[in-house]
Amino acid sequence: MRFLSSKLAKTALLPFLAAALLLYAGCSSDGGGSGGTSSGGGGGGGRRQFLSMGTAPVGGAFAVVGQAVSEVLNANKGDANWKMQAKGTKGSQENIRRLAKNDLQLALSNSAITYFAVRGESGWEQQYDMRAIATLAPNVAMFITTADSGIKSIADLKGKKVVVGPAGAGFEMFVQPLLAAHGVTYDDFSPLNATQSGAVDMLGDGSADAAFLGGAVPTGSISQACSTHDIHFIPFGEAERTKLVEDFPFFQPFTIVQDKYPDLTGDYAGLNVGSMQLITSADQHEELIYEITKLIWENRADIAAQHPAGKAINEKNAARYTGTDFHPGAVKFYKEAGIWPETESAAEPAAGAAPATEAVTAEPATQE
Repeated sequence: MRFLSSKLAKTALLPFLAAALLLYAGCSSDGGGSGGTSSGGGGGGGRRQFLSMGTAPVGGAFAVVGQAVSEVLNANKGDANWKMQAKGTKGSQENIRRLAKNDLQLALSNSAITYFAVRGESGWEQQYDMRAIATLAPNVAMFITTADSGIKSIADLKGKKVVVGPAGAGFEMFVQPLLAAHGVTYDDFSPLNATQSGAVDMLGDGSADAAFLGGAVPTGSISQACSTHDIHFIPFGEAERTKLVEDFPFFQPFTIVQDKYPDLTGDYAGLNVGSMQLITSADQHEELIYEITKLIWENRADIAAQHPAGKAINEKNAARYTGTDFHPGAVKFYKEAGIWPETESAAEPAAGAAPATEAVTAEPATQE
């Protein structure tokens, strides 16, 4: 009887032992997928989180900057149990869509393209809930033409053949409002698609009358154009330029000093038409983004050593508003670091952060 009683007691305990084992297993798992966002941040416990950062095709600034940021994050993460990988993509538009699906956890984007994505405007089929982490290198772009083309103003582009950027790159999101301010639309001329170097060749052989080129200053394609042709820099109207800056936070006044390009006859009143920026989805965990922002800031010199765009990670620029609200994790760090702009709202531009002249020398930001 004593043996039977003992056996019955053990049988009765089995459900409780099974429940305890299940509870232990649940507590031991981080529960996250490939992005690891459900584990609650960048701590050291649980299964390793694999994080992906979307960049762009090899050959432009995005791929190099993304790789530099990824390497810095992996080299300085301490006991955080995650690994960052930079992934080549088609650029800003693909990055935003993949962030929304959690295929990516971080991405580089042009701030003008992100601006319209979060609002579901300018060709976007829905509103994408994106957040900024850091504002990076400026994208200073303008229309150029050959000196003998007869084109003196943006209005003179009507009826001409004009290169407006690579197909599918999203340049229309900043080119169209720029043209509209001057009373011009894509219907007024023949829009052509080409890379920046291809556009210079098209100006040379006459297959294009003008081209929209740019990036950081000096931009290689514009320097190339000046070395092979007599180039005219088509000016922005003064009132139109001012209105663009007032209407769109991703536009910034940017004066190119005369010695940056050999064919400039004086300082050029240009525009930053949308900075490179690091972004994430709004639902990414606050603690993870805080740690990532902190690591990028503390190791910004190492990023700049790999690509000059890293120089834009500075007190005046990193937390500058370009039309997309910052992620709470980034805001938390910038406030701790004392560089968060003291404005009435997080959605307002950073006070005094807009550079009036060249702020950083980097590879072309338009060439994703």
